[in-house]
Amino acid sequence: MPVEHLDVLIIGAGLSGIGAAYHLMQQCPNKRYAILEGRASLGGTWDLFRYPGIRSDSDMYTLGYNFKPWTDPQAIADGPSIRRYIEETAEENGIAARIRYQHRVRQASWDSATATWTLQVERGEQAEPLTLTCQYLMMCTGYYRYEAGYTPEFKGRDDFRGQIIHPQLWPQDLDYRDKRVVVIGSGATAVTLVPAMTDQAAHVTMLQRSPTYVATLPQQDVISNFLRRFLPETWVYRLARTRNVAIQMLFYNLSKRFPGFIRKVLLGQIRRTLGPDFDMRHFSPSYKPWDQRVCAVPDGDLFKVLKAGKASVVTEHIDCFTAGGIRLKSGQELPADIIITATGLELQLFGGMQVQVDGQPFAAAQSMGYRGIMLRDLPNLAVVLGYTNASWTLKADLSSEYFCRLIRHMDQTGMRQCTPRASQDQVKPAPFLDLASGYIQRAEAMLPKQGDRAPWKLYQNYLRDLVLLRYGKLEDDYLQFSAPKAGEAAEAQALAS
Repeated sequence: MPVEHLDVLIIGAGLSGIGAAYHLMQQCPNKRYAILEGRASLGGTWDLFRYPGIRSDSDMYTLGYNFKPWTDPQAIADGPSIRRYIEETAEENGIAARIRYQHRVRQASWDSATATWTLQVERGEQAEPLTLTCQYLMMCTGYYRYEAGYTPEFKGRDDFRGQIIHPQLWPQDLDYRDKRVVVIGSGATAVTLVPAMTDQAAHVTMLQRSPTYVATLPQQDVISNFLRRFLPETWVYRLARTRNVAIQMLFYNLSKRFPGFIRKVLLGQIRRTLGPDFDMRHFSPSYKPWDQRVCAVPDGDLFKVLKAGKASVVTEHIDCFTAGGIRLKSGQELPADIIITATGLELQLFGGMQVQVDGQPFAAAQSMGYRGIMLRDLPNLAVVLGYTNASWTLKADLSSEYFCRLIRHMDQTGMRQCTPRASQDQVKPAPFLDLASGYIQRAEAMLPKQGDRAPWKLYQNYLRDLVLLRYGKLEDDYLQFSAPKAGEAAEAQALAS
């Protein structure tokens, strides 16, 4: 059976993968491509997570694509709405027909002699082996492991008589009516679950080891909803997107320059909602704003259920699980019928697939990010990731646009291979992400590095990236182009066509 060859393979049919396909079709319309999705449906994160209240903590005017307006009145959208938005994008642009579901890529091997990627794939429920080749790879797999989230070892876990659930593997038939629920965690998942479960649960307790900064955002964009009466959707979307990007950047920069002031603003907002008698230590982190990502709650829903007594917050370390709940280091016992471990993600690169370059394993931890998109010594491959300090899709869109520009440039110059190169003498390494979040710290040893200067440094600045990635020159002292003979790749393409 002949090996099928495509020009570009996109791995992952989530928010980033569908966006990458759109940009590829617009900028490189003659390229043959397919999207390989390991699961049986598209949507990525927004299809995987099904826990109560699942939503974005970014507004959809910036989390949405730069080419498709968000028209729903809800600016902070729930998971099903976001999934429908992704599905609409795929259907409207003919992308859905290019998705190959239940195609799990186990290994990708680069051959410099032919400028070709060879992918070993398992297809379908029977894991049928399949080989595909391509010239370019776009990795849109996100950065975490889909199969399971992170759960610490809890002493006495087997003693607990109730249910223990990780939000990433939420059972759709879970009945929590009139149950006592303890949610372990203080991140975005925990602050979403707590108010969402109070409608049926007897009581919900958020048990956190340490607090997180939490900010209230409006569920609806009143200005945009008003402007829709008079202006086209595209205009409304552009205006809201520009305004919200500016607000995000201003808030982040103020947090970095004046952390004490921003801390007072955030804590003051909570104090006004919960009143003078609330114990503010539950929302007063020891770190500075944006040393970890700030959580957002729409219309202050978390604080409303706390004030109403439907939920509570406990800040304490866990000693062990017991038959009827959780015993804390202080000796206090929290009764629980259901324990939810909203304890984070397990980071994973390349969707878990093995990567080789000319027969040698590629060690991502020894590499370095180039423009936050490619990796040093890894040819013809883009890793499409989002921002940590702003909406994910802002950077994902720019990354896909840049890589498509690069493909077009190589066609115009007759090049078939491009590889970021730099010696340690040229660029000094630094941690890839500058957040102190637990899931990032746990994975630091497996992550690539960033450099101390452009184009190796991650500036996490949308306006800077917009100029450099969309309009900046493609050739520099670090990106190495070459034109090896097509050889086997041309034969494979001829057989496939």
